[in-house]
Amino acid sequence: MNVSARFRRRVLLPGAVVALCVSVAAVPAVADAGVSGDHGSDGIKHIVVIYEENHSFDNLFGGWEGVDGLDRAKYSGHVTQKAADGTVLPCLPQNDVNLASPAPLPVSCTGTVNGTVVDSAFANRPFEIDHYIAGDDKTCPAPGVFAAHGVLKDSAGALPGGCTEDLVHRYYQEQYQIDGGRQDRYVAGSDAIGLTMGYYDTRTLPVYQYLHGRNAPRYVIADNFFQGAFGGSFLNHQWLVAANAPVWPGAVADGGANDLHSIVGADGSPANYPLHPATGLKDTALTQAANPDGSCKVSAGAPTPPAGTVCGDYAVNTIQPFYQPYSPGTADAKRLPPLTAPTIGDRLSGAGVDWAWYSGGWDDAAGNVGGPGWTNGTTPGTCSNPRTVSGAVYPNCPDKTFQFHHQAFTYYANYAPGTAARAAHLRDETDFIAAAKQGKLKPVSFVKPIGENNEHPGYASERTGSNHLVELLKAIETGPDAKSTAVVVTYDEFGGQWDHVSPPTGAGVSDKFGPGTRIPALIISPKLERRFTVDHTSHDTTSIIATIEHKYGLAPLSTRDAAVADLSKDIAPGEHTPHCWFWWFCF
Repeated sequence: MNVSARFRRRVLLPGAVVALCVSVAAVPAVADAGVSGDHGSDGIKHIVVIYEENHSFDNLFGGWEGVDGLDRAKYSGHVTQKAADGTVLPCLPQNDVNLASPAPLPVSCTGTVNGTVVDSAFANRPFEIDHYIAGDDKTCPAPGVFAAHGVLKDSAGALPGGCTEDLVHRYYQEQYQIDGGRQDRYVAGSDAIGLTMGYYDTRTLPVYQYLHGRNAPRYVIADNFFQGAFGGSFLNHQWLVAANAPVWPGAVADGGANDLHSIVGADGSPANYPLHPATGLKDTALTQAANPDGSCKVSAGAPTPPAGTVCGDYAVNTIQPFYQPYSPGTADAKRLPPLTAPTIGDRLSGAGVDWAWYSGGWDDAAGNVGGPGWTNGTTPGTCSNPRTVSGAVYPNCPDKTFQFHHQAFTYYANYAPGTAARAAHLRDETDFIAAAKQGKLKPVSFVKPIGENNEHPGYASERTGSNHLVELLKAIETGPDAKSTAVVVTYDEFGGQWDHVSPPTGAGVSDKFGPGTRIPALIISPKLERRFTVDHTSHDTTSIIATIEHKYGLAPLSTRDAAVADLSKDIAPGEHTPHCWFWWFCF
């Protein structure tokens, strides 16, 4: 029995309602979206992909009604977290300054981990972040300021927004955390330790309230949607546009300063964390170096990684693009050479289908002087916006929260500065908002909010980002193209946070790069027959480009987007689905 069938809710006719007064026995999950036999998206002329940042499904959507969320997690066997030696953690140690004990929180749990006494206010189970850090608390850093363990509430310079510390989220690290699908080493394999088990009150999220409000659009939650690749934002943006991991051909592998290869430990972990003490490891931009025969290269004195470890010249963690915009001062030797692999943009352009990648802060960062998103005045040679990142050289004047590694297409030679393709397809988010309001949406749009609006833990407020997401949705839903536009909202990756559902494995749907942890995903479409549906089909990030490929008859980019289930049945279901007054009364 597949996941969808196992969780499908019973459909009740109105005449059966009397029986409900006698018994409301165990109720399976909400019905799946109807299945279309032709990948149908008839009547949909515009697909918009809004790509948010860094949350697992349980962390953000685990309290949404009808989903395989936190209520079911306790039955999964994937909740209790273990130490690096496999023993059960007595408590969840915390190093976020607003969650630490004995101050500001009193000690309620004490135990020993790795021979060290741990005092904590948190038992070994998921906890609600909102109980400790409210959405309007002054715990956010100033733009561009990095606070390793967060900002103490109401301290000098703290800004409102309920920010937590950031959590490391990298390629080898996430595989260690997932632990073969047991999901039990998220705490042991994290710099943020216990924060990995935190979650938000889903029903207080602005996007939840919007979709439950009057005249809200019809939508689907895909509660079995996984990030395309293990690790962080850089790699998952690449899988969104190319369904492949980038390669740095002939990357330096001499152990020197310009050698960006990682060194993985014998247990698969690449780093020294509070609950995973280790030496001689290295977690950098590239996979561990490989010998000419493809086996992992092991330097003298270094550990031998476990069998099956991916090694070579794959770029898997954050690295700067060769072309502008990139972080000011990054040396040539630390920037990924231009990529030439095909992207979904290339496929669309080749088929004569217009598209664009819209990014918040793009005009400032890319040096598009006078563009719709330009905020740096009219004085030549001067980045006049005080929010410009330190070291910027005019006309490239990126905002302090602009994230260079989120700009997936800038890594490709086809979109180099000065090319017609860059001018046509890499645009500022302000262009997207204008197009939505004016009824000029392109057939395919990717939207990437700027850092302060993208929901990323650490440097961004979850509430602020969710409010911005609602603003984007409203611009679409109140615009002239609303009746012909489907919107996919998802997150690039898990942000280092725990989820109880194991990623899929098996030929075709997985490979050495992923999928990784489950992430939130919403599909909003005027063609849906129900106001709200939960789809339990297994999807990942490449399902998005597979949907685009199927709609426009494009060739797949890799084996993964060729095999994955697309989202067409959520965009335009081909058969009737039940309507529900309550979760137990459907017709």
